Amino acid sequence: MQIRKNMIIKTTKTKRLKREKRHQRLRTKISGTSRRPRLSVFKSHRHIYAQLIDDASGKTLAQATDLEIKIKGKKSDRAKAVGSLIAKKAKALKIKKVVLDRGGFKYHGRIKKLTEGAREGGLIF
Repeated sequence: MQIRKNMIIKTTKTKRLKREKRHQRLRTKISGTSRRPRLSVFKSHRHIYAQLIDDASGKTLAQATDLEIKIKGKKSDRAKAVGSLIAKKAKALKIKKVVLDRGGFKYHGRIKKLTEGAREGGLIF
């Protein structure tokens, strides 16, 4: 089977654009405040990132990534560790409730593991 380069680029671009469209639809309904910030999640092929954002003032309150954690193993295990790390940082800021912004990704796999880790850390969605 022969795959042309332009076909690969075209499908990758379309997937990214579809995700960005879904994310924009979500963002019209979701916004974070200082009392209940937005937990924004982004995943790339290798890493996962999480941020607590106060949209009212436009500031990032805390952030966590799997680059900070020195865990080897599956990406889903690292995602769960990132969830518990962001929960620990939120607890230090005295934040208990957050709004989940899954970034246009489906709620399964690494996104689900991250939220499970955050819930175990004490965050309420």
